[in-house]
Amino acid sequence: MKLCKVSKKSNEQIYRAFTEKQNKAHSKKFSGIPFEKRVVFAPHCMRNTAVCTAQDKDSHYVCMECGGCKMIDISKLVKELGYEGLYVLKGGRAIVKIIKDRKPQAMVGIACLFEGDQAFKILEDYDVAIQFVSLTKDGCTSTDVDVAEVENILKQQ
Repeated sequence: MKLCKVSKKSNEQIYRAFTEKQNKAHSKKFSGIPFEKRVVFAPHCMRNTAVCTAQDKDSHYVCMECGGCKMIDISKLVKELGYEGLYVLKGGRAIVKIIKDRKPQAMVGIACLFEGDQAFKILEDYDVAIQFVSLTKDGCTSTDVDVAEVENILKQQ
């Protein structure tokens, strides 16, 4: 007698499926919100700390566009499009503080799949349309993202 094997999905597959589903659910609302009412959250682990000149602002950093990492490309694009701002977060919980203080209508989050999953869950009770871009290389330092993918989401209308 053969027993049916149920394949277990990895956490990564579960997080990816959840964030993709959430992106789709928020997409229409996100697209209808003007750029100036949107914010971008990026993780501090993308910074090149050996050369980074970002200013420390309580729960986040402000990118000074030193050119030490890809944050410069994201920062310039955020400014060019007229977004409310780019927040380089020290931790995921800083999102709620900034959402409460700045009251954006939409946000773009860049993070590892686990943090993206957590952000969607943390913000369930807030009226904020969310789009998420997963890091292409995660970990707690020297992480990376596909800037073209970030740009596509930022320009979404």
